[in-house]
Amino acid sequence: MDDLYRQQIIDRYKHPLKRGMLDPHDITYEDENPLCGDKLRIDLRVSPEGIITEAAFSGDGCAISQASADLLTEYIEGKPLEEVRTLSKEDILDLLGIELSPIRLKCALLSLKVLKAGAYGMKEEKDA
Repeated sequence: MDDLYRQQIIDRYKHPLKRGMLDPHDITYEDENPLCGDKLRIDLRVSPEGIITEAAFSGDGCAISQASADLLTEYIEGKPLEEVRTLSKEDILDLLGIELSPIRLKCALLSLKVLKAGAYGMKEEKDA
């Protein structure tokens, strides 16, 4: 079963479904993992009712970080922002479907970190 999930990660890395930038967007946030250099930005469009209508990611990094971002942005479309704020490490690991070493875990969780920072309305100082 791990082989199936490993193949999914490679496929999502090489052929992401949600790669891109949304313009206009309602929420955007970007961050990086300084240990490995992975960089990630997530853009969201949110309805007046608080439902994520569209999500996209951009950035550079390893297969795990990019596949995680692709899977996560696809997963959250159609979900309420309040629900997205409660996503956990376990949710990301379930999406990926494989166990990760502690170093690879940081790669996988970068997308969750960026998503939550944006969903909670943290401001990106780099844009100021």
